[in-house]
Formats: sequence, structure tokens, C-alpha cells
Amino acid sequence: MNTTTIVKNPVITAWSALSPFGTGREAFTEGLLAGRTTSRELDKELWAGPDAEACLVPEFTAASALGRKGTRSMDRATGLAVATVGRLLDDQDQGREIATGEHAALVLGTTTGSAQSMMDFTRDSLTGERPYLVDPSRFPNTVMNCAAGQCAIWHQLRGPNATVAGGRVAGLHALNYARRLLISGRADTALCGAVEEYSAARSWLDRTGRDDAPVLGEGCAMLQLEQSGDDSASRALAEERAVEFGAYGDDCTAALAACVRRALDRAGVSVADLWAVAPCGTAGPGESVALREVLGDLSAFRAPDLSPIGDTAGAASAMQITAVLALASGDAAASGRAALITAVDEGVVGCAVLGIA
Repeated sequence: MNTTTIVKNPVITAWSALSPFGTGREAFTEGLLAGRTTSRELDKELWAGPDAEACLVPEFTAASALGRKGTRSMDRATGLAVATVGRLLDDQDQGREIATGEHAALVLGTTTGSAQSMMDFTRDSLTGERPYLVDPSRFPNTVMNCAAGQCAIWHQLRGPNATVAGGRVAGLHALNYARRLLISGRADTALCGAVEEYSAARSWLDRTGRDDAPVLGEGCAMLQLEQSGDDSASRALAEERAVEFGAYGDDCTAALAACVRRALDRAGVSVADLWAVAPCGTAGPGESVALREVLGDLSAFRAPDLSPIGDTAGAASAMQITAVLALASGDAAASGRAALITAVDEGVVGCAVLGIA
């Protein structure tokens, strides 16, 4: 008796983002296509870091996005993630019926969580008045998985809940983790993505020892993954074909080239099948050298430009995926083709291949 089980790749059925372009899928798509600049001068009374400008989600506060109840002690990263998940669920028909409940998972990528919350709480523990020193309601914000946990609580996601730290590669780690949850049967639906807040603390950390630091951005991008089936196929935007990772020492070029080759081979995709290539663009020349080595002339592919929203760090690769989906929605040539997303951070590379529906 043949007991071989054919494992089908999960499909992406919805996405949303809060970004410097604005709130939701439409604002992100419009800003991306227009190439609209989002950098603005910072109010130093609100942002006491070294930056003169940054790319911020317009007019965002947790209270304005989610209401006053339950947001008094919520930090910016958590607010961005909770609001984005809510937008993803509410912007589709029966979103909460499909993607919440006992079999709905959530996987969130990050760099470290909220650096501002960690630094503020630590400072209070040294400078606060005895006997209490710190505000205990703010302690949860110092834990890396705070944002993912709050997303689950606010939106009734009672399946597996995970946080993955990986810098600019974090969104790809989250995508891979969500895929494993689905193909192992631990969830029917998985929301995955990544979040990064702008803060004075992050600004100081990023600027230390660097003279060439880019303008910083922030935001959250979330995808809805489902097990492949008749129902999800009718709503599929893309199929997750392959996700691969690698490590490097001083130069990412060889590691990324090998990673891309493995991903294309595993996905069964040739260079001729590719419609778009979305590099992170913040890794220096090594990333583009590796891509040219494997793919040849990069001008042959669509390439979303996310430079107008600044360096979104931990949210970068998730933003790259949503940018590819945004471009594909308005380009008939994308259907049936594939897209490659690459990301590089210190010592690690990653890439994903998506089959566009």
C-alpha cells in the first residue's frame, strides 16, 4: 500500500500593512506605486533622539488606532502589530471567521521587540522612587513576545503564538515558521509578518558607530497563510514555494547566491519564470552582486522600491513581500509567474520564492 503523503504548499490569501505610506492595503499600494516620499522632520519634544527626520506611520498612536481602553501602557510596536492584524481581519469578507479561533496561529518577526520599552523600564529601575521604582503595568512591554501575545488577546487568535527575532530577515523566519505550523496540521490559518517601531532608543542604537545610517522607518506588515485547498485556492494571492536561509562571515555574496539557488531549485522555478525580484537593498553591494551572479541582468525583473519608507529593519522583509503582492495585483503579467524576496542582516541571509496566483 502506498502511504506517501503529498504536502501542498500553503497559500497567501490576504495581507495588510501599517507603514509610512499610511494605514491599510490601499494606502500601501498607492504610496508604493507613486513612490511617494514619507520622510519628515521630527518634533524634538516628542522624539528626543539624534535624528532630524524619520519615516513614521502618519498620526499613529495606539490609542488613536485602537481606542483608549486597554492601550494606556501599550508601546508603539505592540500598537502597530495589533492594529495591523485588526486591519487584515476586517478588510476581507469573513476574515474573523476564517482566521481567528482555536486553529488560528500568529507568528511575528522582530529585531528585539521594543528597545524603547526595555530602556525606559531599566532606567526607571535605577532612578525611580522607592519602594516601587517601576510601573509594573509596563513590564510586559519589555518582553520580546509582548506584541504577538497582545495580538492574540485582542483578536481571539487561540492557536500557536510565536515571536521570531531576526532583524531584516525576521519576516522570512516568520513565513517559514507559519508554513511549518500549517503543513504539520497545528493550525488551519496562520497570520505572519513583522513589526518595527521608530523610537529615540532605536535611533541611538542605530547611529552608534555609524556615519552612513539611512533614514529610519517603521511599520508592520502581516500576511494570512492558509492550508492549500478548494476554498483557499479561490482566494489565493500567491503560493509559498520555498524559504531558505544561510550564514556568512565578512561577505554575504557567496552565502546569498547559494541560498537563492537552493530556493529556486526547491521551488522548481527557473530564472525565466521570475517576474519580480525584491532585495532588501540595505546590505551594501554584496546583495546585488549575488543576485546578478545567479539571475543575470536584474533590470529584466519588476523590483518594488521601498526606499521612500526608510529602513524598516525588523519589518523589512515582510514589507518586501507585501510590496510584491501589491505590484502583482495591478500587473497581469505577474499571474502564473514567480517572485524572489531576499534579505540580509549581520551574519545571516534569507530568501523566499512565491508563486503568484
